Formats: sequence, C-alpha cells, structure tokens
Amino acid sequence: MATHQTPTRGYSATKDQLQTRLRRIEGQVRGIERMVEEDRYCIDVLTQISAIQAALDKVALGLLDGHVRHCVAEGAQEGKGDEMSTELMAAVGRLMRRG
Repeated sequence: MATHQTPTRGYSATKDQLQTRLRRIEGQVRGIERMVEEDRYCIDVLTQISAIQAALDKVALGLLDGHVRHCVAEGAQEGKGDEMSTELMAAVGRLMRRG
C-alpha cells in the first residue's frame, strides 16, 4: 500500500501564520456582510473592503516570496527555471489585474 506524502510548499514553514491571517480576513468579510445587513454608510463598507484587499495582497506577497525562495529556486536547480519563471510571472499578472 503506497503512502501519500504531502509535498513541501514554499509557505509550509509559515502555514500556521498564513491560516491565522486568512481566518482574520474571513472574519472581516463576515463583518462586511453584517454592515450591509445593518445598512451601514457606503464609505464605511468601502473602507473595510479596501482593508481586506490590502490584507489579501499581503498574503499574496508572502506566498509569492515563498514560491520564489522555494519552488522557483528548486525548479531552477532541476533545469526548469524558465518554466517556473513563466508560471510565476503569469501568477503575478493575474494578481495585478483588477477591475
């Protein structure tokens, strides 16, 4: 019987911190839902949305940093540097495209 081993990711070392941050963001999103339910002032809701976007950006930058330091570096050692760089830049492009 083969055992399935979870691969090590670039964020593995900070996974607990990442999950804590994501739970906090989830709570912020629920807070916005309550604000809309309570008919709060539009600008207040937009301010909270902006804070969530900034928090998600920080998570994304941390993931990108881990990816570069772990996955891309490992891929380069395995001769897949160009492939990994292309994949990375596509991910950065997706992150930068917003409304």
